[in-house]
Amino acid sequence: MKKLTYAALILVGFAAVILLDGCKGKEKLPKGETEINIPCSGPDFFTNNKFFRANSLGESSDLVASKKKALDNARAELAASIQSTVKTVTDNYLNSREFNNKEELEERFEQLNRTVVNQTLSGIKTICEKQVKTESGSYKTYIAIELSASDIVSKYNETLSKDERLKIDYDYEKFKETFEKEMEKMGKR
Repeated sequence: MKKLTYAALILVGFAAVILLDGCKGKEKLPKGETEINIPCSGPDFFTNNKFFRANSLGESSDLVASKKKALDNARAELAASIQSTVKTVTDNYLNSREFNNKEELEERFEQLNRTVVNQTLSGIKTICEKQVKTESGSYKTYIAIELSASDIVSKYNETLSKDERLKIDYDYEKFKETFEKEMEKMGKR
């Protein structure tokens, strides 16, 4: 009988551990708070090692205006993310190359950065779009967009190759390698 009681206690203990472990994924929210699910957002819409991504929301009494606001906001966020990443890549690339005229090259790369970002934003792809009408009668547009990281590297290569002064000091493979390392870091965030 004692063996049966111990066995029952062990079984109940295992059941409790499994039950408690299963509840870990369901975090309790503080009292008075409700979780909301925002369309076109979440891990599926984060920047990764292959794509820069951004999402946003636009609201207006006009449906078209709500979409334009959402797209403009997402484009601005995407451009800022690309510029920031490419600035880091450029700094790392130039540091690894250790040129004598580093300051001049940095200025030229920064100018190039702005030009390339403006040119590549035309290749944006919408990956999610949801439109809703609110109780007050206004419209909300949720949007997520992406831009291929490889397209950006290609555009940089094309543009850098046309600049005679930069072309002398530019190593496409080294730049691409530095860029891919930075994208790997972004994919792990």
